[in-house]
Amino acid sequence: MGTVKIHLVTVPLPGAVEELVVDRRTGESWTARVEPFAVADTVVTRGLWDDVYGVTGDPERTNLPQTDVSWRDAILFCNELSRLEGLAPAYEISEREVPTPTRWRSHSEPELDDWIVVWHHGADGYRLPTDAEWQVACRAGTSGARYGPLDEIAWYADNSGGTVHPVRLKQPNAWGLFDLLGGVWEWCWDLYDPKVYGSYRIIRGGGWSDPEWSCRAGVRRKTNPNASFDDLGFRVARGATAGLPRGRSNALFSA
Repeated sequence: MGTVKIHLVTVPLPGAVEELVVDRRTGESWTARVEPFAVADTVVTRGLWDDVYGVTGDPERTNLPQTDVSWRDAILFCNELSRLEGLAPAYEISEREVPTPTRWRSHSEPELDDWIVVWHHGADGYRLPTDAEWQVACRAGTSGARYGPLDEIAWYADNSGGTVHPVRLKQPNAWGLFDLLGGVWEWCWDLYDPKVYGSYRIIRGGGWSDPEWSCRAGVRRKTNPNASFDDLGFRVARGATAGLPRGRSNALFSA
């Protein structure tokens, strides 16, 4: 198979930034340094997904976001896309045996994950953006809740008609990135809070069925890495990675 079609944009402009990230659940905030990296101008589409996996899909659905994909599916896709492009896969995946619980597990006791994913930061292959990288890409140099009027930049509950829409129909942000708000939620690399939620990963951006409140640059949510939904997808990135956020645990950046 030849080179698949994907358009990457280098951000942030004009260079590295210090990004403030806020977790409204805990009231905690921290700063992460985000170095320039390349990110896809849209989420992964069904057409791109089919090209990578060598399947023939419905041509009328080519430009729809690829949804119903788990975080694990997204990690596997990144590695497969890297191999097709002759790049070094960013992720090393292994499995471990997780004993079956012998007693009731409280909600305050995170479930063990049987997947171990190591991110090789020096690899030149495709990967998921970090939480902070996603926020920087979304804001595109702005500081407000959104990079434009919501009806002009996003599909959400008030204008989606209760369904997903093709990419690139709404206005992009100032850096030429489409649908970062609304459309579909997007998986990020980071663990949300491993001490409380175990392997749950961060999702960003809001989706086509969400109210206006959810479609803001600073909204951070989480879900099980095995979960998949019809309003959840992902976009790929490559290149430099952010350093550890100040005051945050290494667990956010390890598997």
